[in-house]
Amino acid sequence: MRPSRAAETALALLLAVLAALVAGCGSRLPERAFETRPTVNPSGGEPLRVGIITSATSPVGGGTFTGPRDGALAYFAALNARGGLDGRRIEAITCDDGGSGIGNNACVHRLVDERKVFALVATTALDYAGAPRVSRAGVPDIGGQPLTPAYETYPHLYGIYGSSAPRTGKEPGWNGVLYGGTEVYRWFRTHLGARTAAVVSYNQAASAAYARLISQGLRAEGYRVVDEQVDFVLPNFRAVAADLRAQKADVVFDAMDTHGNARLCEAMEASGVRVAAKVTNVQNWSSSVPRDYAKSPGCRAALYVTGSSRNHDDTSFPAVREFRAAMGGQPLSQWQLEGWAAAMWFTDAARSCLAAPGGLTRPCVEEYVNRAEPYTARGLLLPVRFEHLAEPPKTRETCLSVARWRDGRGWVAQGDMNRTCASVPQLGYRP
Repeated sequence: MRPSRAAETALALLLAVLAALVAGCGSRLPERAFETRPTVNPSGGEPLRVGIITSATSPVGGGTFTGPRDGALAYFAALNARGGLDGRRIEAITCDDGGSGIGNNACVHRLVDERKVFALVATTALDYAGAPRVSRAGVPDIGGQPLTPAYETYPHLYGIYGSSAPRTGKEPGWNGVLYGGTEVYRWFRTHLGARTAAVVSYNQAASAAYARLISQGLRAEGYRVVDEQVDFVLPNFRAVAADLRAQKADVVFDAMDTHGNARLCEAMEASGVRVAAKVTNVQNWSSSVPRDYAKSPGCRAALYVTGSSRNHDDTSFPAVREFRAAMGGQPLSQWQLEGWAAAMWFTDAARSCLAAPGGLTRPCVEEYVNRAEPYTARGLLLPVRFEHLAEPPKTRETCLSVARWRDGRGWVAQGDMNRTCASVPQLGYRP
């Protein structure tokens, strides 16, 4: 279970949406909503159809949500090039929901009711309004990104980070409360000796709520916390940078979008602020760092990222090399790798059913996903499992993937993620 990653993903992306909404947006389903991208090199037999729902043309802007889709498509294309699933090709049908609930319901109807897909894979939906319909239809949704609480609420939905929640279809988590660990804050205290942490947020509800969650975890780990807040429309990052210097912050966390992070780093650079770590999240774990932080080399040198999957720049690992080769030299992101892992997860589950007495069925696929043995996607993911615990855990042994940006080298892993573990408290929050 990685609910802390789920909270980080959902809340940080909401901030990006809010930033885009300043300029206004619509909710009309785009003309490209029902886009079908067939896989190549078909082999014999009827194709096995899977659906991929992505908020590709959302208020956040193009490319923000497409990483998991692109990684999954690359995996299925490579699989088909090798002969498919026991000679049966995978036909991946994509649908852009436009980032709206109306569009998402339309995508679910198109894929589940009309195209009769066997499963959904690597769903990345800003508003997963169609989740109840997917669950009622008994369609397994495997390896989705938890941008909403849907993956902690409904049966038949399996988020990429796993879950221990009951998932009865009523409330997310346990009576509407989700839980996350303090492993991120523990790591920076233990490995960098950080004792004073700054948390920078906007004066906006979602940003402030995320900042409170971070501060709660930091205080539980014994940090002195400096809370900084800026105006959402006209942020004064120079004032924040000056206070960071005065407070002698060791590490900086944030509840802001990528643009706000870049501007904060520029202000820190101009004020001569140096910290042991400027911590970002999985959405920013990409090869675009040199462009995003071009004006702040000092801050860039202190940039760290944490997550639950193996660093996509770790070319010493065979599964990472396979992923990178399939992506064909294009700019890479951690979400692409997680989409690749989601497609692998579905394929491994489907393959396990080929020799089963009942053959390839949805219940058989879900039996594989729900098994006690955790799934790792050939070591690309920290162990993922689904437990359905009646009560939330108070503490948990949790592992963490950590990487640091190095100019000329990209993201450099900070130790083996399967050994970077600690027993940490689980703190409750309402999504």
